[in-house]
Parts: sequence; structure tokens; C-alpha cells
Amino acid sequence: MAPILHLVRHAQGEHNKGGDAYLIRDPVLIKSGLDECRMLSEQFPYHSSIDLIVSSPLRRSLYTALEAFKPAIARGVKVVALPELQETSDIACDTGTEVSELAREFSVELGPSGPVVDLSLLKPGWWVKKGKYAPSSSALIARAKDARQWLRARPEKEIVVVGHGGFFHYLTEDWTGVGDSEHASAWENTEFRTYRFVSDDDENASIIETEKSRADRGVTGRIPSRDEQRQLYLKVMQYWEDRGFQNPLKMEG
Repeated sequence: MAPILHLVRHAQGEHNKGGDAYLIRDPVLIKSGLDECRMLSEQFPYHSSIDLIVSSPLRRSLYTALEAFKPAIARGVKVVALPELQETSDIACDTGTEVSELAREFSVELGPSGPVVDLSLLKPGWWVKKGKYAPSSSALIARAKDARQWLRARPEKEIVVVGHGGFFHYLTEDWTGVGDSEHASAWENTEFRTYRFVSDDDENASIIETEKSRADRGVTGRIPSRDEQRQLYLKVMQYWEDRGFQNPLKMEG
């Protein structure tokens, strides 16, 4: 049976104030971000039932995983870095760190059964935004599908997925709420939502937010159809461009 997914956006990092801060390479969390992690840890209701944490390999996501999910880590739950979950753009703040450096930085994080962070899925140059990891619309759609398929194939029953507001829209194929604030994403820092897979044999490995998750965050009404989501996607791409963010539709080729 496919696992339940708890998607969590990373806490506030050095880059979140915008402007020149976007030029910081692979930023870490700031004090307010660490405070957000503590609040998330206190409020997250599924520490006892999750059996895997999967994170974007960007440092702000890895640190969010380590800080916010200490109760699960204390009982031996691992953090697996999945390169497919990295953020969408190729600007500095969304560009990762070489595996050897991450290994040195996170090797000190030890749990009851050894190192907490598993970097084995990262290949040298995983952070280079070309090919599979290019910031183009087609590449982003494809790797979001790859990430969903990988997650669906896991044997665990409940998985926390720590990642990024922009890429989570691709992962969930849900573009509602973008543009309701000044942010590029409808996801707030350390916001979490719960999803289930539509079916065990769907080639696209589509996921859908649970009714409880929608109710908990005050969302009402029906979920937009796939055609409606495609139209929303086009509007969001223009919104991103108008706000000075990369428009993946114009990054093809």
C-alpha cells in the first residue's frame, strides 16, 4: 500500500528576506527559522507514526528536518536526501552544495543507530541545474513525477517530505493560492499538509491532499480539475515572471 505523505516546507532561511539575499549559495536557517522548527515540532501530531523523513538536499531543508523532527529521529527514523526535491530555479540560493561538503557538515548528526542523514542518493554535481535538474517547465514536471514515483515505491507507511514552496506546487500539481500574497508560493515556512496517492498503479503517481488536511487549514470547496490546474499553472508562471522570479516556461532549451 502506498504511503501517506506529510509535506513540509522548510523554515525561514538567510535568503527569505529577498533582494541580494537570493545570491547566497545554499543558505542555512536563521534564528527565526530555528524558532519555527521548534514550533513545528511542538505542533506536528504525527511524530510517533512517521517512519521515514525525506528531504531536499538543500541545507535549509536538511536543517529543518533535523530540528523539527527530533522526536522521530530520537527513535531511529532516518533523513534521506532526495535530489529530485531540490528547488526549481538555478539562482544561487536554490543551488546546492557538493556531496563531500554535505557529508562533512552532516556527519556529526548521530541517532541511536548511527548517522541520521543518508546522502547516498546524491551523485557528484547533483546541484548542477542542467538536464534533469534544469529550471525548465518540462524538466520540473518530469522530476516531480520521478519524485512521486520514488516515494510511492517506498515500503514505509508514513513519510515526512521536507522541501520547497515552489517545487511543492509541481510535486502536488496544485497551483491554487499562488498570488494571494507577495510570496512566490502558497506554502508558508514550516507549513505542513498531508497527501495520499490517488492509486497504486497510476503511471503519474498523482497525489491528493486529504480532506482532514484541507479542513485543518480551513480550505473549502472542490479541488480544481486537471484542466483547471493547467490554466492556473499558466497564470502562476506569468505571476512569477511579473514578480521577478524565473518563468520555467521560458527556460526551455
